[in-house]
Amino acid sequence: MPLLTLLPIPDLAAFAAFLALWAGYTIVADRLTVDGHTLLAATARHRRTWMRNMCDREVRVTDSALLGNLMRSVSFFASASILILGGLVALLGAGERAYAVVQDLPLVADSPRGVFETKVVLLAGVFVYAFFQITWSLRQFNYCCVLMGAAPSPEAPAADKDVYADNAARLNALAAHSFNRGLRGYYFALALMTWFIHTGVMVAVTLLVVAVLYRREFRSKTLKALNAAIPLIPPGRS
Repeated sequence: MPLLTLLPIPDLAAFAAFLALWAGYTIVADRLTVDGHTLLAATARHRRTWMRNMCDREVRVTDSALLGNLMRSVSFFASASILILGGLVALLGAGERAYAVVQDLPLVADSPRGVFETKVVLLAGVFVYAFFQITWSLRQFNYCCVLMGAAPSPEAPAADKDVYADNAARLNALAAHSFNRGLRGYYFALALMTWFIHTGVMVAVTLLVVAVLYRREFRSKTLKALNAAIPLIPPGRS
């Protein structure tokens, strides 16, 4: 990539470490989700119970409200991504003036303008990734709305309800998975922002982000609470 040729060797090494940590954590997290050891895996059981219980309800206003709350959270981050990208593009468009202002900020390391602009472009790339993941999540939640509207009636055979609940919960979980990846992009973007201070600081903060994400997804009290509620789910509903 011609863009990366502008970076000194220490910056290239730090960025490679950043990508390796992000990709490595994503691979491990996805694998452990399949094995059932993450927040996403725990909520998947409850999503299936939700969809199955919905089939037995005559009035489904509550279910619509719950899905609406999920979609509003996703919409917020989609809008925020656009605003952040707009700000980064404006920063690049301001040219020498923006470069001078940023270089005057406390803690920001001195670097050539080409290196500075390369870092801004790469940071924007992270938010582009987050935007695509989050908007895809929003679309999947929209499809879930359609599927909820086509849910079997309470009088439908139990087998039909089970098949419906499996697929509706799967779609809901896929939307949550995409949103989780987009939100993870925000965490790593925060780490990448410290690249303007020092390459070593960026690598250290990236490691901290990985530790925080691991703690929340695999060792949090939230996960323990979700898992503790799973035995309460009636047989055939999870």
